[in-house]
Amino acid sequence: MSAVHIRFPDGTGRTFPGAVTIGEIASAIGAGLAKAALAGKVNGRLLDLSARIDADAEVMIVTSKDAEGLEILRHSAAHLLAHAVKTLYPDAQVTIGPVIENGFYYDFSYSRPFTPEDLSAIERRMAELAKQDLPLVREVWRREDAVQFFLAQGEKYKAELIKAIPEGQEISLYRQGDFIDLCRGPHVPSTGRIKVFKLLKVAGAYWRGDSRNEMLQRVYGTAWAGKEELAAYLTMREEAEKRDHRRLGVQLDLFHFQEEAPGAVFWHPKGWTLFQRLVAYMRDRQEKAGYVEINTPDVMDRALWETSGHWFNYRENMFTTVTEDERVFALKPMNCPGAVAMFAQGVKSYRDLPLRMAEFGKVHRYEPSGALHGLLRVRHFTQDDAHIFCSEAQMEAECRDVTRLIFQIYRDFGFTDVKVKLSTRPANRIGSDEVWDTLEGALRNALESMGVAYTLFPGEGAFYGPKLEFVLRDAIGRDWQCGTLQVDMNLPERFDIHYMDSENAQRRPVMLHRALFGSLERFVGILIEHYAGAFPLWLSPVAAVVLNISERQADYAAEVTQKLRKAGICAEADLRNEKITYKIRAHSLNRLPYQLIVGDKEKADQLVAVRTRSGQDLGQMSLDTLIAKLRKEVELRGSAA
Repeated sequence: MSAVHIRFPDGTGRTFPGAVTIGEIASAIGAGLAKAALAGKVNGRLLDLSARIDADAEVMIVTSKDAEGLEILRHSAAHLLAHAVKTLYPDAQVTIGPVIENGFYYDFSYSRPFTPEDLSAIERRMAELAKQDLPLVREVWRREDAVQFFLAQGEKYKAELIKAIPEGQEISLYRQGDFIDLCRGPHVPSTGRIKVFKLLKVAGAYWRGDSRNEMLQRVYGTAWAGKEELAAYLTMREEAEKRDHRRLGVQLDLFHFQEEAPGAVFWHPKGWTLFQRLVAYMRDRQEKAGYVEINTPDVMDRALWETSGHWFNYRENMFTTVTEDERVFALKPMNCPGAVAMFAQGVKSYRDLPLRMAEFGKVHRYEPSGALHGLLRVRHFTQDDAHIFCSEAQMEAECRDVTRLIFQIYRDFGFTDVKVKLSTRPANRIGSDEVWDTLEGALRNALESMGVAYTLFPGEGAFYGPKLEFVLRDAIGRDWQCGTLQVDMNLPERFDIHYMDSENAQRRPVMLHRALFGSLERFVGILIEHYAGAFPLWLSPVAAVVLNISERQADYAAEVTQKLRKAGICAEADLRNEKITYKIRAHSLNRLPYQLIVGDKEKADQLVAVRTRSGQDLGQMSLDTLIAKLRKEVELRGSAA
């Protein structure tokens, strides 16, 4: 028996006389760690506490304080949910139960819909099974035996999943009490570790996401390390429901969707005003940063998409059509090939670089109907794309400039908590290691030279190049991935574009792909929820509404409205023959920044009485004073947001 040397993340180590389990390693370190341990990471691979190590290894003990530990806890909670359902409703068939952001779900096939009362009963049964502290034991089965076992149990979906597992891949099952489920693991050592959880809702979901298959019932839940974290999450979830952009979009008369155009937005006047404010804002920022704006066709021949590689890697997500002469065209799912085609027009010199080309390009991507979600997941949307063509020597400086611009723009919208992710070369990639070293180095050096903290995600880059992702945290603590910056030498190679250097020799440019809002539709949805519909003055589709107290002031209210509009302030008049208290209450629900009330006294003195949307009374002021105040507030932009 050979000694096993274990190294820990802090650089320390421990030697064991022979093979040792991860749980035994945790116990050797201390009773507290052994109690908290959920799993282990051995040479970067997550394993159960029962996994044996028989050779020298790097080991990290995973607890619920680690992101991986929380995921394992939630994954095990999904199995606990399935176990509870099978004990209460034996005829239900279990399918899949993955971890999702902040929780988990499990899909079931059952003869009738689950009711709220069912959810309560399932949750109580989960608590009972957790209290029994049943061990979760991993078992490796022969494929044929596993298929036959689940077919005998009436679990045709599990049998289908096993048949789809590639030959040669291990078939692992987990047993907890009398319940057995297919899973790669790892899992917590016993059900007693799953103490803080809650079931949230039931929704429909097609088997394997295909609308041609059976509709299943998806039970959503959440699990946390402690009661305080669960309470905080439920509070945030409740607040998020109040801010749901789909509900507020209707309430504020911004947009709607309808079945005849699934995944495409019908913008109402106020919503389109907000959309155009974002476009105008970004256009101004880009122009000042040295960008030129272009526009490329929405429909292009398949040959272009074959050259770019999208036809072979993204075909199932593209909308296509065939003309009378049998030419195949595609609605563009991305703007990049069009930008390359623009660069290829005419001879480019090193003096033309860096060439920063921006485009508010409409793109079309097929998303399954079940994945569509208001403005956040659509099929037809507008990207604030830009493609920067530069030399290798200019690449790092351009990365810095883009990163700086992203932070400045997000700050203007009130997003000050921004995290950066650096995703590096994946296993399946094109290009030499030397090229990848250059591209990754440019992104890493740009961030480090600016003092920007980042999290490394090894292997998560695109097949053609590494990328930065910018993640915003909103007003209630939710994270949204929006901006991206990718460096690419692949498309310039595929399209064979070049520029002439100072020696009149052909050189291949580097291509930077950059989006700051990402999808404008999605960014509008994020803003609606971030501000809860109460947009800052500079973004609000309507800055102020003028309310007359009686018919006697209708002419003056209309006059005030016109003067505000001439001053560049979007204002509306509400001249309805309603009580002023009714009108104030109605417009407070619409969350407009200001209400301007005019009665006989205001009309006589050529004043307006000003109220904020929060109900604060700012008193009477002249129209000139009000206009100066509003203009100053607009200028403050980010700080006012």
